[in-house]
Amino acid sequence: MIVLTGATGLVGRSLTAELGGRARVVTRTPRTAGFPSDVEVVEGDPSRPETLADALRGASALFLHPRAVGAAAHDLVALAREAGVRRVVALSAANVDDDLAAQPSRFRGDRNKEADDAAATSGLEWVSLRPSSFALNALTAWGAQIRAGDDVRYVHAGFEESPLHERDLVAVLVRALVDDDVLGRFDLTGPESLSHAEMVRVLGEVLGRPLRFHEVPAEAAARGMVAGGLPEPFVTAMMVRYAAHLARPQFPPTAEVEKILGRPARTFADWAADHAADFRAAG
Repeated sequence: MIVLTGATGLVGRSLTAELGGRARVVTRTPRTAGFPSDVEVVEGDPSRPETLADALRGASALFLHPRAVGAAAHDLVALAREAGVRRVVALSAANVDDDLAAQPSRFRGDRNKEADDAAATSGLEWVSLRPSSFALNALTAWGAQIRAGDDVRYVHAGFEESPLHERDLVAVLVRALVDDDVLGRFDLTGPESLSHAEMVRVLGEVLGRPLRFHEVPAEAAARGMVAGGLPEPFVTAMMVRYAAHLARPQFPPTAEVEKILGRPARTFADWAADHAADFRAAG
């Protein structure tokens, strides 16, 4: 049995679907979580490890989700070790070793550093997966603009990174949880480095629309993001990240996804095709 934290999020639900009856899902709200009948669902709060004592009994592996577990990663791993769990797999991030103040997701609740350290020092078989930016970020950043028209306004047209398809991350997570040959730290990226402007171009090609990228000054973009409801510390850290990598791509492509899965990572165009409906206006 594999114990999953963070199972009600996007990655967690996809991971649960892939594992099926091998998954034991921990959630604070089991009666309304909405998982399939073949999945064992137990009540617990991953940020309070003592509530997972029963869930860990008889389990072979534990998945640490950095937002669900929060600051309790080390304590939860210690409890798992006492319960006889053999393997721990942490979801971390490619920027985990950067200054904490320069890690945007930290201001959304992710404790990537703590999860990564807890896995590596667990004394168990361990894996830490460090994904680059998710391709899904394009939907968050530009989805509303593209549904409304063909003009995309955003910061730093030339900023490059290697967007990772969430389906590839989930496939790698499954292997990490069940495959004895997958151990250690892995930097996961998509197969190509693309600028913001290039990603918008690819989206236009997939959607069959003449999308146009318009670069907005960083200060103006930041004000707009905060006005739109994003936390100011998160926006500040994101702008620092962009500015620090204007001269070179952030997280150039690695071969880790292909090495683990035995096939090439999905491209951004693949991701765009999978999510094309999300960029089209309703009706």
